[in-house]
Amino acid sequence: MSNNEAKTAKDLAKELLNPRKNGFFQVTDEQIAAADAFNEGYKAFLDAAKTERESVDYAVEAAEKNGFVEFDPAKKYQPGDKVYYNNRGKALCLAVIGTEGCKNGVRIAAAHIDNPRIDLKPIPLYESGEMVYLKTHYYGGIKKYQWTAIPLAMHGVIVKRDGEVIKVKVGEEPGDPQFTITDILPHLGADQMQKTLGAAFTGEDLNILIGSRPVREDEAAQAYKLNIMKILNEKYGVVEADFISAEIEFVPAFRATDIGFDRSLVGAYGHDDRVCAYPALEAILDCGTPVQTVITVLADKEEVGSMGNTGLNSEFMRYFIADLAQAEGYEPRHVISKSTCISADVTAAYDPHYAYAYEAQNSCYINGGLGVSKYTGARGKGGTSDANAEYVAKIRKLFDDAGVVWQIGELGKVDQGGGGTVAQYVANLNIDVIDIGVPVLSMHAPFEVVSKFDVYMAYMGFKAFFEEK
Repeated sequence: MSNNEAKTAKDLAKELLNPRKNGFFQVTDEQIAAADAFNEGYKAFLDAAKTERESVDYAVEAAEKNGFVEFDPAKKYQPGDKVYYNNRGKALCLAVIGTEGCKNGVRIAAAHIDNPRIDLKPIPLYESGEMVYLKTHYYGGIKKYQWTAIPLAMHGVIVKRDGEVIKVKVGEEPGDPQFTITDILPHLGADQMQKTLGAAFTGEDLNILIGSRPVREDEAAQAYKLNIMKILNEKYGVVEADFISAEIEFVPAFRATDIGFDRSLVGAYGHDDRVCAYPALEAILDCGTPVQTVITVLADKEEVGSMGNTGLNSEFMRYFIADLAQAEGYEPRHVISKSTCISADVTAAYDPHYAYAYEAQNSCYINGGLGVSKYTGARGKGGTSDANAEYVAKIRKLFDDAGVVWQIGELGKVDQGGGGTVAQYVANLNIDVIDIGVPVLSMHAPFEVVSKFDVYMAYMGFKAFFEEK
């Protein structure tokens, strides 16, 4: 008789099968309390850093408080040294030098800090119907109707012709004015409601209401628009032409908040992908002296394909690793080829109200822990790197040994849609990479929802990745 034949079915099921188990049944009360405490810091980050520039400012300040210094490629660093490279104020690399340095490659956690939003056109200001508006160009994949009739805040920079940089942040503090995109009332919306959700609003409809009072002179041309420019000139010293060299983003004015009577969830704008960026930042801030040099990358432009010199389809991360390698006397391509990476990006959380879009057995669930995706992409795995089985096995063992609660899933049904991450661009450098992140409800909506437990497991997972011996 074999050993298996002597066991009960219950014993065999426990040993051989892979049942899904809610994370709250796998941890202690102390760990749940730690998760709640960790998310207080996360909520503060969400409110302080709603754009990529603000996220970099936040991360640099936190890094410097924790002993990080600006990277000098001409300097040779020692184990335990902490450095950062700020790429144009919109992307960031932070590194802790390991006892082995770069000899056996580096460990990378790469997240992105840009979010779906509403940008301005280069010449945005106009008046119509005795009101003043800004013309916009939306950024990233959004459902346009979700961005109407909600309060918006204005964030960004205006760079004047002489190079002076003016930071702008309006709509976040008590007493600040806020802004909005109007919608038609249901009493007059019969024509609109005959259209599909995708056709009811076009990109050209997403114009932001910013004022309605004119300059009080009968002969003034464009009196309503002129009054707004007068206010902006008095406050910031800008003229209309300065919008041409500005990066102004309109984002929801919502503050991060607990969701549910049990306060188990966090609702906020921009979880995708700050919900992975914050744990990746905290993991490297809390990292001791690792064996291999570890790097957290906070990248821009992921929501539009990672293009541009602050996106991970550029060379800035590779150049940073190359500088680290050369300072230690190693050939950069050899270091890069031996490196490993977690592409720290969100995945879709199973939503029972839209069950038709998910394959339940291969979905990630709220409170299921850190979500692992072997591949992303769309339909026939288009636009993904598809991590190899050997690397998936290493990640499984790493998380299990560290007590990290994790799950694995796909981004919905095979032909339902899909999405991409920075993983494909990291893989192009001959780096082993896998997508790992937090499951999100209402992804890309102005108000998204995540589990506090899952956010904390992301921190635990990234920290375990950095500290593995």
